[in-house]
Amino acid sequence: MSNFFDDQLQFIISNGLKEDIGDGDHTTLSCIPPDARGKAVLHIKQDGILAGMEIAEKILKFKEPTAKFTAFKQDGEVMRDGEEAFVAEATVHTILQCERLILNCMQRMSGIATLTRQYVDRLQRYKTRVLDTRKTTPNFRLLEKDAVRIGGGINHRFGLYDMILLKDNHIDYAGSLEAAIEKASAYRQAHKPHLKIEVETRNLNEVKRVLAIGKVDRIMLDNFTPRQLSEALSLIGQRFETEASGGINLNNIEDYARTGVDYVSVGALIHQAKSLDMSLKAVPA
Repeated sequence: MSNFFDDQLQFIISNGLKEDIGDGDHTTLSCIPPDARGKAVLHIKQDGILAGMEIAEKILKFKEPTAKFTAFKQDGEVMRDGEEAFVAEATVHTILQCERLILNCMQRMSGIATLTRQYVDRLQRYKTRVLDTRKTTPNFRLLEKDAVRIGGGINHRFGLYDMILLKDNHIDYAGSLEAAIEKASAYRQAHKPHLKIEVETRNLNEVKRVLAIGKVDRIMLDNFTPRQLSEALSLIGQRFETEASGGINLNNIEDYARTGVDYVSVGALIHQAKSLDMSLKAVPA
């Protein structure tokens, strides 16, 4: 991870612990000596794709750098009900204070990775690849997108800073499709030459207008039916990357993939994923 993402992860962990511990974990403080040490095992209680192992270790060692973390499985592996993922050894205070943050992250991430893998499996016979979106949980995007990657999907832009994506509102505010592209192209040349430009189109007429002006890297085809998408792709050819979005799900994703579109973006990878069941249990001395 870059320094930026390392900083983001530290922010998530630090704030997650502060949110839970507040002015003190009074339950643990009331009944466990501060120097007591212990072990805890992560029990898997639902089949799926495991995600969040690296994050769990970082959470534990953020609180106690000398803690020991022994992994039995890796991120991205198939997990089965009844398996153990890792054992943690640290002070009991650390284990109990990190327990819920570790579980919340791993359960959520594993749910996303599992759903993503279902989409990826549907695309095995096609060149089309599945992308996530910015439809994420505030302050948790880094881990949700990491879970998509672990599940085999591809991360779209992380935020507003790493790609120029001209959507319908930008186009309407700019005055026209052409004006938005021209202004974005000039801005990129002057300020951020490395940024890619993607433009959203809503119908075949808009696709033709984009083709006439160029100056973009990818064309998004929003809420096109598979038949309309095929027509658009025949016009675009290999001139630009293509991305289909809007209303794509497990039931119809192959219909879109058969058109030969480069990418399909699916917000449901994250916002429709269900957390998977796990528990972190003390190992008796």
